[in-house]
Amino acid sequence: METANYTKVTEFVLTGLQTREVQLVLFVIFLSFYLFILPGNILIICTIRLDPHLTSPMYFLLANLAFLDIWYSSITAPKMLIDFFVERKIISFGGCIAQLFFHFVGASEMFLLTVMAFDRYAAICRPLHYATIMNPRLCCILVALSWMGGFIHSIIQVALIVRLPFCGPNELDSYFCDITQVVRIACANTFPEELVMICSSGLISVVCFIALLMSYAFLLALLKKHSGSGEDTNRAMSTCYSHITIVVLMFGPSIYIYARPFDSFSLDKVVSVFHTIIFPLLNPIIYTLRNKEVKAAMRKLVTKYILCKEK
Repeated sequence: METANYTKVTEFVLTGLQTREVQLVLFVIFLSFYLFILPGNILIICTIRLDPHLTSPMYFLLANLAFLDIWYSSITAPKMLIDFFVERKIISFGGCIAQLFFHFVGASEMFLLTVMAFDRYAAICRPLHYATIMNPRLCCILVALSWMGGFIHSIIQVALIVRLPFCGPNELDSYFCDITQVVRIACANTFPEELVMICSSGLISVVCFIALLMSYAFLLALLKKHSGSGEDTNRAMSTCYSHITIVVLMFGPSIYIYARPFDSFSLDKVVSVFHTIIFPLLNPIIYTLRNKEVKAAMRKLVTKYILCKEK
């Protein structure tokens, strides 16, 4: 191929949403969802930060999960909402690469969910040594490693993309710069890049997903043996069920998108919407709804600081 004859692509056109009526309906849905759930995640972070009783490593990790989810969903949601009112939806090449890079938060979240599973293992299987094992220093190190793992993962993905030639077409059948769409329109044989991405994203997702499900299945089986032990056991089981729900919501779409060849399917855009916007915002909310301590602390925080009522 004579790359000298190529016209370098400087922007991408997002064609994922075409029908005007559908765009208006989706705008109302996504904006309402974003404006209601986003403050809920911020409230979770503030509650854990301000309440002196929520000092357990579990709550520290939950606050980090809420922060990652806010960031992850905010990478694409604001631009998508603006694009609903723009006739020609475009994103610059640099903006596209930046969007791909900042999606490392998704990988960081997967690693953080693995850390949260280890936290539950320590709390259930080693309760007498839990405070020693999950000490503040180790918690900070594990969270930092989760971020670093996501950062390295993203650097690999972006390094593979920027070396590819893009000469046209420049249309992405999506509402954001999804790496599967970008690779598909490169003017070169992208099989090696796809293989590396499937291994780095898809394989990691599948392995972590299976490992996490097996871990929680083991913990639930252990807890059911002590189901008559009282409220603490029931609370631990409820926490595990919440974690399993979050793991399925996070890893299911990721496996569907990245653990297969980058061919186009009719469900791709729907799954991408839930994977990048809906599920990340819902994850901490799902967890909180099953946690009495966090709900009680949130009510006290709202009563004291928002409604300005002292008890």
